This record gives sequence, C-alpha cells and structure tokens, in this order.
Amino acid sequence: MITVPVDLGERSYPIWIGTQVLANQIEKARELFPQWKHAYCVVDEHLDGIFEKMSGELQTHGIRVSRFTVSSGEASKSVDQLNALWNDMLQQKVDRKSILLSVGGGVVGDLGGFAASTFMRGVRFIQIPTTLLSMVDSSVGGKTGVNLPQAKNAVGTFWQPSGVMIDTVHLGSLPTREYASGLAEVVKYGVILDAAFFNYLEEHAMELLARSPSSLEHVIRRSCELKASVVQKDERETSGLRAILNYGHTFGHAIEATTAYGRYLHGEAISIGMTMAGYLAVQRKLWNHQDFDRQTSLLERLQLPTKLADSVSTDSILQAMQLDKKNEHGVLHLILPTRMGHVQSFREIPSVEVAGAIDRQRR
Repeated sequence: MITVPVDLGERSYPIWIGTQVLANQIEKARELFPQWKHAYCVVDEHLDGIFEKMSGELQTHGIRVSRFTVSSGEASKSVDQLNALWNDMLQQKVDRKSILLSVGGGVVGDLGGFAASTFMRGVRFIQIPTTLLSMVDSSVGGKTGVNLPQAKNAVGTFWQPSGVMIDTVHLGSLPTREYASGLAEVVKYGVILDAAFFNYLEEHAMELLARSPSSLEHVIRRSCELKASVVQKDERETSGLRAILNYGHTFGHAIEATTAYGRYLHGEAISIGMTMAGYLAVQRKLWNHQDFDRQTSLLERLQLPTKLADSVSTDSILQAMQLDKKNEHGVLHLILPTRMGHVQSFREIPSVEVAGAIDRQRR
C-alpha cells in the first residue's frame, strides 16, 4: 500500500492507495483515531456491497455504524439533500468523536464533506472515493459544497479530510463511461504540471483503458502527489496557484450548468472544456498547435468527448461562465496552457474570442 502525505500542518492527512487494501486502510485509520466509536457513512445508493464489507470491518474494531444513502448524480448536491443529511446526523447522534465516511464519487464526497464541515461546527471525515475521478481529484484538497440551480459548487467550505482511502478494486465494476470520465482529470495534471506524466499517459493509454492495477496505482499516486503539491502551497486559493487546477473547468462547469447537470458527466464536460481552453490558447499564440493536437488525441484515445452538442447555445455557456467563482468583479479568469506541463491565468479575454473557442468545438 502506498501512502501519499498531504502536508498542511495540523490539518495534514494521509492518502492510502492500493488494491484490495480496505481492511488495512481501516486498521490504519483506527490507529490514527483510537477514540473512534461511531462511523456515520454517507453512501452512494449503488454501493451496497462495498458498504457491507466496510461495515463489517468497522464493527470488528468495535465501531458503531450508521448509514445515509444518497442517490447518484449531481442533483444530490442540493440544499434539500443537505438539509435531510443534517437532520439524519442529528437523529443518529453524530458528535465530535464521530467520523463521517463519504463512500462514493465526487457528489457524495462533496456533500458529505460539506455536512461534516458544518454540523456542530465541524466533525472529522474520511474520503473513500470509488470512482476514478474522485480518487484523483475531488477527494483530495478539502473542497466541499453543493450546487445552486444556476451555478455548480456555489455554496461550500474548505474542510480537509482526516484521511483518504483509495482502493483500485472499486474501479473494476465501474461503467466504462464513468471510468473514462475520471481520465479527463488525469490528463489535466499532465498538461498543467508534468509533461513527463503526460508522456506516460500517451504511452500507457491502452493499459489505462484496460484498468491495469499497476498502471492505475501509478496514475492515481502521481495525480494525488501533483494535487497535494499545489494544495500545500495554496490551500484556500489565496495566492492564485491553486487556480491552475481549474484548467478546462470554467468552460466545463458552464457546460454542465447549461445542460442541467444531466447531459454530460463531469469529466466529459471538463474534456470538452480543456479542448476549448487549449484551442483558445493556440488562437492567442500562447500554445503550439502540436501540443494542442496531442491533448485532443489523448482525450479521444481515452474515450472522452472533445466536441460540444450543437443544441447547446454559445450564449448560454458564456452567461454561465460569468457566474464562475474564480471571477473577480465580473472579470473572467481563464487558465490557459503555454507549454506542456505549464499553464497561466489570463484576464479580460474578449468574449468574441471565448465564443469562437466554444463554436470551434462542436460536433
């Protein structure tokens, strides 16, 4: 089992990565928190098998287990669902010696983390991501939140987990489309931070599609290391460094919001958003066309979309982009690549250029 540390002083925590290692991970968590008596589990509705195995392991350590089931999909990241979760935590007598476990993808992780950050002004929580996207991105870094109808993640907190348990065995039964969705965030790390990692992804694309355990462990570890390196330097997005992790996300989040979080999976929207951002960088002569083509080719080899449906209007995407949290005083901020492994933040890009990048990436 691999351990990747996230060094944040008193908020530091381990990321445990391996295959068939759930029992070992629970043992490690028990050692970290010897007074742990109650596990409140927020669980995706489709993960009965994982929950039952986890529950059995927890109970062997004398830990009481409660469960709150969450429906799959972005619709569950809502104020109504959060209210139901808070009330159930009250009924199940969650207190500051309880640990909330978020078991599922990014939706469950964000929702459970936000509930943990606000209930009784904060209780511990552990991320147990079961999708590739949540393993390499949303489970690490402490961002929590829910959506409003007009904007994704509009309400949230920074609340670091007490640990992250990543077991690649959970990926074996993941539907192909959902598995591929997570690969978009993996490609993102190569483009923004590590050209050698991008090369590795190009060379091992077929192994990743086949879900090779050794390739997955390497890719997940490196993605977590890269994200941790950024979070450690800019935990709460005060210096601007952490904003580089949003490459493709301003476009992608707007695509999700415009299509009511139903047409595209998150990683699919980010893949299209990265292609739009990359094309815009080429048009502005910031990035060379060869690397843009490499990005597009890799995304497509990994079975990710790079084109937007014609029925989604450019104006609606532009309007949604104006609601992005990274904007300041109505000025749009975009992360654009300048070379493979490096990106920068750019402001005040004319709307006509942004619209052109959107229109260029249509089916």
